[in-house]
Amino acid sequence: MTVWRGQLPLILASQSRSRQMLLANAAIDFEAVPAEIDERAVQQESGLTSPSDIAALLAREKARIVSIDKPGQFVVGADQTLSLGTKLFSKPAGRVQAAEQLSALAGRTHQLHSAVAVAREGKILFEAVSVAEMTMRQLIQSQIEVYLDEAGETVTSSVGAYQLERLGVHLFERIEGDHFTILGLPLLPLFEFLRSERLLAI
Repeated sequence: MTVWRGQLPLILASQSRSRQMLLANAAIDFEAVPAEIDERAVQQESGLTSPSDIAALLAREKARIVSIDKPGQFVVGADQTLSLGTKLFSKPAGRVQAAEQLSALAGRTHQLHSAVAVAREGKILFEAVSVAEMTMRQLIQSQIEVYLDEAGETVTSSVGAYQLERLGVHLFERIEGDHFTILGLPLLPLFEFLRSERLLAI
């Protein structure tokens, strides 16, 4: 079953399992082709400091780079940044850094900035950024250690050391924002664009 009406499959420029799951669950015919870019280098060279602007830049670059090698195909790029006040977070390098991130986020509200872009043959056709407000529970160190024990290596695969669709749900007190933004691929604005291009049957 697919609602995709493009002559060629959609390309997702990401190796993220959650992003791939979102498209698959929405019955979109797609191929995953991860973008080979140095995200931190692109960010530093841009001089951007706004979390939303950084996420948008990286989403555009991922889509653009992959689309150059996929003539005629629509390519979706996505990126997500986490900010706590003026501080930006990256994926933790290991357990120690994951514990540090969780300690910093505990009892406070942070923002997830999720960007999506669509490119074709090197040209950006569409982009959007959505923001979710995430309030983490107060956590004592022993709770953080239990979480890290149970979550294992997955804590290094997501900024903030959590995956809300898995064990990370236990860390939160309140969430304001749509499900797709939190998982790193704002589907609603993306699908609105794809429908405008007559690429979806629904």
